[in-house]
Amino acid sequence: MRILVTGGAGFIGGHVVDLLIARGHEVIVLDNLDARAHAGEPDYLNAGARYEWADVTDPEAWLRLLPGVDAVSHQAAMVGLGVDFGDARDYVSTNDGGTATGLWAMHRAGFRGRLVLASSMVVYGEGAYRCEAHGSMQPPPRARAALDAGHFDPSCPRCGRALIPEAITEAAPLDPRNVYAATKVHQEHLCAAFAREHEVSVIALRYHNVYGPRMPRDTPYAGVASIFRSALEAGRAPQVFEDGAQIRDFVTVADVAAANAAALTVDLDQSFVACNIASGEPRSIGAMAETLSAAFGDAAPRPERTGRYRLGDVRHIFGAPDRARDLLGYRARVSFEDGLQDFARAPLRESLQPVRTGSVRP
Repeated sequence: MRILVTGGAGFIGGHVVDLLIARGHEVIVLDNLDARAHAGEPDYLNAGARYEWADVTDPEAWLRLLPGVDAVSHQAAMVGLGVDFGDARDYVSTNDGGTATGLWAMHRAGFRGRLVLASSMVVYGEGAYRCEAHGSMQPPPRARAALDAGHFDPSCPRCGRALIPEAITEAAPLDPRNVYAATKVHQEHLCAAFAREHEVSVIALRYHNVYGPRMPRDTPYAGVASIFRSALEAGRAPQVFEDGAQIRDFVTVADVAAANAAALTVDLDQSFVACNIASGEPRSIGAMAETLSAAFGDAAPRPERTGRYRLGDVRHIFGAPDRARDLLGYRARVSFEDGLQDFARAPLRESLQPVRTGSVRP
């Protein structure tokens, strides 16, 4: 197959490119080497791929690359919570605008292949919860006053009891709690509308907390694993927000790349379907910080629980990977302990340097 991978020079996209080429596919990459994630052209680019340095919001770039393409892996996005609401325009223009531009170009080019969208667990907002008295529920956003008082866990809005977190499924209602999350929901909706109108199959992969080699180093747009790893590498204690008990699912980039390869090639009789891509081994952020610190050795500083919070964060979110298993044959292969042990020594990527655009590397 000939596959177009947007964001294919990035963290997840680069691993997807490597795996697709290893499996014999022809790969074309569209990437703008965004300075928030790249210090320049990375040294791990796959010689078997064709790279075009252009932006996903550039319709001419899409139209140049789409002819003959059998499938599109849309990984390009601005990720993370960012610095503050001042990032909103960049998130919307890159994520929503880039996706709309790509879909417009696919429409113009008569594309009828598979489209895989890199989505995120952030579309759910808070995860799934159960009250012992009132059953399943999705709590409202946490109030600033409660967070200031150190009350981080949501409670039942009917009786005030502490809620019990559970694995969330793809059937849960979408409830984005920050700008990034809102753009991921919109990307899914745009792709679903395109799929219905063009008889194209779209699979949205809702990534949970992905980590591994090539994460951008020490940037507010990186994941928490990279931020903790950067601190430890500099001899600083990881700064764990809240009390560290918030639960996530940490999944390796190798497992995520495998899910993408399966999604690009699996038979599908639906126009749009979403899948959680998770390890199935939820852990607290505090436990992740402790495990990563231990992997650096006895002399490494131990994590510090700060009590600070970010209003756009959610408390507990971890996904049930059953649909990905049944539809894609996906199972995470790397354990939490083994993955973090490897990540402690994995190379990270420098960022925050001028961006290069417009050149083509054959």
